[in-house]
Amino acid sequence: MDVTFLLNGETVQVKAEPTRTLLDWLREDAGLCGTKEGCNEGDCGACTVMVTDEDGAKALNACILFMPQLHGKAVRTVEGISGPDGALHPVQQAMIENHGSQCGFCTPGFIASMAAAHLGGRKDHDDVLAGNLCRCTGYAPIIRAAEAAAEELVPDWMTDTPPQVDSPGYAPASLDELARWYWERPTATLIAGATDVGLWVTKQLRDLPDVAFLNRCAELRAMTETNDTVHFGAAVTMTEVLDKLRAMHPSYAEMLRRYGSTQVRNAATIGGNIANGSPIGDNPPALIALGATLHLRQGETTRDMPLEDFFVEYGKQDRQAGELVTGITIPKVAPALRCYKISKRFDQDISALCGCFNITVADGKVTDARIAFGGMAGTPHRATAVENALVGRPWSGETVTAAADRFADDYTPMTDMRASAGYRLQTAQNLLHRYLAEMSGEATSVLEVTS
Repeated sequence: MDVTFLLNGETVQVKAEPTRTLLDWLREDAGLCGTKEGCNEGDCGACTVMVTDEDGAKALNACILFMPQLHGKAVRTVEGISGPDGALHPVQQAMIENHGSQCGFCTPGFIASMAAAHLGGRKDHDDVLAGNLCRCTGYAPIIRAAEAAAEELVPDWMTDTPPQVDSPGYAPASLDELARWYWERPTATLIAGATDVGLWVTKQLRDLPDVAFLNRCAELRAMTETNDTVHFGAAVTMTEVLDKLRAMHPSYAEMLRRYGSTQVRNAATIGGNIANGSPIGDNPPALIALGATLHLRQGETTRDMPLEDFFVEYGKQDRQAGELVTGITIPKVAPALRCYKISKRFDQDISALCGCFNITVADGKVTDARIAFGGMAGTPHRATAVENALVGRPWSGETVTAAADRFADDYTPMTDMRASAGYRLQTAQNLLHRYLAEMSGEATSVLEVTS
């Protein structure tokens, strides 16, 4: 595949295999070894680079970023963050002055993340650096470095203008073109952010000879609104979803803040998260609790369905050969929606379980209930027995206690490295009580309770 992009300010044209990662190309072909290989699955941030397109600059993990995804973009590695004359970027100077590096293996990734944030004016340094792991320096001096550099001017060499390119055949520019392509190749692999597919290549060593990249398809990248709903195209990134939901559905947005890392959210898409059908994905429980509608297309045929009907069983979704997810529509208003992600590590961790509640109460009685969990079964799905035990009854501790026992009718959770079956079931019951307490005005978040 022919790929054209800027690399540290210089135009590069290469022929690349469809699933050749940027990290491998940088280290093996370009001779730029500053970018490190750590986990090779997008978790540690040692491989972080800065990528600029029409939406601006963002930090991405080079280890699961395929070369064709760079077509028409600009890339800066740690070698290109300092100036052409060797002048240090403010974040590099601040890391030196604040002793932010010891062994240095993770440092190039930190520098790339910090430089991208500095360019965008971000000062939420804990969130920005949640996807960069350091095992020897400790985060205090690194955060101090980020704070020290925050007010410094952006160096003039950091502003890249991506090259103007045509959309190649492997990256359809329209939904019509993509639908035709996939209809003719129903066994092909569609790649959006590659945060999941990337691991098929780097960890499972799978060969994916027939692929299409979705990042240039305008319809899939669009967000549209009506008076009552918002529609996310399947290729809208989780960063864009998070930004949109902050005011609309703050509890859902707070859960998404812990979804992966900045680098992962910058690449991962809402459609990809749904289409891979993971039983532990954090998006589906929230979307199901909202009553989201999923949109699909096969050739010229489109269909819509409640998202909860899409997940059939573990590893199987209601998606036909040559049919792709095109988007998801959710209501704008759901004041009772609360999302609880339970994981061993607060940031960037797979959920042991994720529970989302959307219960309507009128005149002291429950009139409607939508409760959905991930991590409790082979698919994310609703707790219908619990819902039925709530609807029509007083919104009270007694009702909640009785209804919580019905979780055992809805789910038969498994025991694995993240949690035991008993823990998952007990925690689900506890979360219903937590929801009642929160909706009654009690302080329930450990992040908000102060002494």
